[in-house]
Amino acid sequence: MTAPAIPAPALEFDHASFHLNGHRLVHDLVLSVNQGETLVLLGRSGSGKTTTLKLINRLLLPSEGEVRVHGRRTEEWDPIRLRRSIGYVIQDGGLFPHFTVDRNIAIVPHIEKWPQERVRARVQELLAMVGLSPDLAGRYPAQLSGGQRQRVGVARALAADPPILLLDEPFGALDPITRSEMQKEFRVLQQRMQKAVIFVTHDLREALLLADRVALMEEGRLIANLPVAEFPHSREPLVRAYVEAFSGTTEPR
Repeated sequence: MTAPAIPAPALEFDHASFHLNGHRLVHDLVLSVNQGETLVLLGRSGSGKTTTLKLINRLLLPSEGEVRVHGRRTEEWDPIRLRRSIGYVIQDGGLFPHFTVDRNIAIVPHIEKWPQERVRARVQELLAMVGLSPDLAGRYPAQLSGGQRQRVGVARALAADPPILLLDEPFGALDPITRSEMQKEFRVLQQRMQKAVIFVTHDLREALLLADRVALMEEGRLIANLPVAEFPHSREPLVRAYVEAFSGTTEPR
């Protein structure tokens, strides 16, 4: 009897490097993310985390090696089609200030020429999903709190139901209480949606709360890539330094 085929990873870095002006921002990265898995990229500012995200959605192309999305090299993708298949969330949501909440959320469905009734239904569904009142749909970003803007940013990233989500320190600018709420909501959403997620943070507590695996980067190199339960117990010196710096860190789930 033939064994069932193992699905290819949603995202793969095959000895990928990126150079800029003679500097290696990402060096020989070997990494993969499966559908339904949340990988947290952990590291200090300048460690290569955001550059790694940009290699996925083809804002950057690898100088060496390959980056593959659903088995295809990013160079082989139409960049617009690739980016529409990936949800991207940054700090403070990255909303268009002159668009209302509903228009911000509906950008990709409108571009994809969804029927108006389907767009309206999807906006209402997503507002409920991220814990926002439908009464906020007509407001502008400046009329929202930081936590509300971040929720709208997550809703917009999910609007066309992309299989991949990239989140670049999305909760870093929030107050501690709102940040904790957003982290818990994100965990529940991911359990429901089963996306392939790469979540960038420099906060070990956040990494241990949200990740299935934690990949630690330093100066563009991958230092450790471990299941979340194993990460706090690694003997890798840089991992130990993180764990000691975040003494009293939340236990892994």
